[in-house]
Amino acid sequence: MPASVLVVDDEANILLSLEFLMKKAGYDVRIARDGEEALAEIEKARPDLVLLDVMMPKRNGFDVCEIIRANPKWRDMRVIMLTAKGRDVEREKGMAVGADDYITKPFASRDVLDRVSGLLAAVHR
Repeated sequence: MPASVLVVDDEANILLSLEFLMKKAGYDVRIARDGEEALAEIEKARPDLVLLDVMMPKRNGFDVCEIIRANPKWRDMRVIMLTAKGRDVEREKGMAVGADDYITKPFASRDVLDRVSGLLAAVHR
């Protein structure tokens, strides 16, 4: 059974490209367009990994990550935060709220894929 990835981003182009990339790599992929939708998707079926944009409407990625980490059933879910904000302060905040990794936009598809597969390999050992 393939690992499941939830891609969360409010930018349609990024959402579509990441969805395509993850499916092509063989993952079971679902999408969400904002933080509220992401939490609803996680409630429905817990993914193995979440690719989570920081700047979104309704609920930002930092809030979503904190909620994930506060729930004992979700604590071991892998979270990679994606953001256009590459300053160290944002990276530190992402890691402080529990992100496993932090990728700055624009990003290379290969880099995202390598990080996703690395985190999922560590979980499925």
